[in-house]
Amino acid sequence: MEGALAAFAAVLQFDVLLLIAAGVTFGIISGLIPGFTITMGVALTLPFTFGMEPIKGVATMMAVAVGGSSGGLISACLLGIPGTPSSIATTFDGYPMARKEPGKALAAGLWASFFGTIISGIMLITLAPVLSEWALRFGPWEYFSLMLFGVTAIASLAGDSLFKGLFAGVLGLFLATVGMDPVLGTYRFTFNIVNLYGGFSFLPVLIGIFAFSQLLEELLKSQDEQVVFDPNLNLSFPIIGILKEFTKQKFNLIRSSLIGTFVGALPAAGGSIANIMSYDQAKKGSKHPEKFGTGIIDGVIASEAANNSCVGGSLIPMLAFGIPGDAVTAMILGALLIHGITPGPMLMVNQPVLANSVFVSFFIAGFFMLLIQNYGIRLFLKINEIPQYYLIPLILGLCALGSYAINNRIFDVWVLLGFGLLGFILKMNKYPLAPAILGIILGPLMEANLRRAIMTDPNTALFFTRPISLALLLLSAFSIFWALYSSRKLKAREAAGNAAKPGA
Repeated sequence: MEGALAAFAAVLQFDVLLLIAAGVTFGIISGLIPGFTITMGVALTLPFTFGMEPIKGVATMMAVAVGGSSGGLISACLLGIPGTPSSIATTFDGYPMARKEPGKALAAGLWASFFGTIISGIMLITLAPVLSEWALRFGPWEYFSLMLFGVTAIASLAGDSLFKGLFAGVLGLFLATVGMDPVLGTYRFTFNIVNLYGGFSFLPVLIGIFAFSQLLEELLKSQDEQVVFDPNLNLSFPIIGILKEFTKQKFNLIRSSLIGTFVGALPAAGGSIANIMSYDQAKKGSKHPEKFGTGIIDGVIASEAANNSCVGGSLIPMLAFGIPGDAVTAMILGALLIHGITPGPMLMVNQPVLANSVFVSFFIAGFFMLLIQNYGIRLFLKINEIPQYYLIPLILGLCALGSYAINNRIFDVWVLLGFGLLGFILKMNKYPLAPAILGIILGPLMEANLRRAIMTDPNTALFFTRPISLALLLLSAFSIFWALYSSRKLKAREAAGNAAKPGA
């Protein structure tokens, strides 16, 4: 208790609060620029924290992480382009909703991000040791089963045609095999092209499939087809109205936050998986799954609550065992080590003030994120007033710059353009893009863990005899069954509705 009070006193200083506000603002900007990513934002912040006191340095980096995880919703809603990999699913409903009610779409995403942050923060404080110990029981068998459970989301994200969804998912899985074999170290499908030895960088692929294909589609639209916001459009989003919506969505919000925290606590999983898994579960649990993808608030809440709660979840194994949950927490871990602080089971005992200051900074950053985005939303909405002939080249330039900056090689810009063309072709032929991205994200993780499990012990029965793995496999089977059942039920309902129409 004394450590918590001392941490509050240390963080609630004017200079520390100013650093948190600046960190959240920079994080939001990092998140909303397609291709920039939260990781890059935290990496740029890291050198500035070297000369700071440990509490100030950690508070600043925590603020960038929290702000960045929320910033991606701005470009996802307004441009249909995920600002970060963790906001992929936000585009599914956020963008259609923003075409009709831009203020409401951003407000829903913002409040979902805030509540997700708070819920994961509570879990971080109360359940960190328990969840970390549980996460450490995950071997390659459990990780494979978890990734398989994630892949079952393809059935829900397939859209009107299950075949097209499966085709896109398998295409994504195939593209994920390009490069070095994760176990044997041999090269596959590289055609002796040196730049392919490391496979396709995920970020240029993501930006290309979503951003570049979206830009191409906008360019081909006639002036009359392009969506232009009415300058007199009511952009108000009363807090009372949004909170009333959230009272109806409380189960969706809590479930999505728990999924995000759970996935975040697993090393190497991350928000890019959490937001899609959460969206998938929200759709499966909805009474009206056919409305997902048309601009429904359920989808925005599910995605944004999950990706923000994932930040809190990723801190759990880092603080409890010194194991970073993702690239962002790896940066924060590096900052702690530079200051001579070693996270682990004894951190709370040896340095209770510093450990509690991480929790306090996390919560305060959540409130700053809410305030800064709330008052900045009208400024962000100005994006829609920029003429297309200015906006499209600017976005494309930022996308190319972000792709190049990952590995400092022009090849990634060509990957961006190539996958943008692929995404455009899929889109024009009504193939969903989400299953392809899901396959690219989960493919390498599935393959590596499957082969690692078999190399550790060739007895495949272990996938079914290890309790956690078995539970995840059962969930996978149920997930596929439920998606197919819901699809068939929806088609039967539509057929009955058409038959009841006069003249049918």
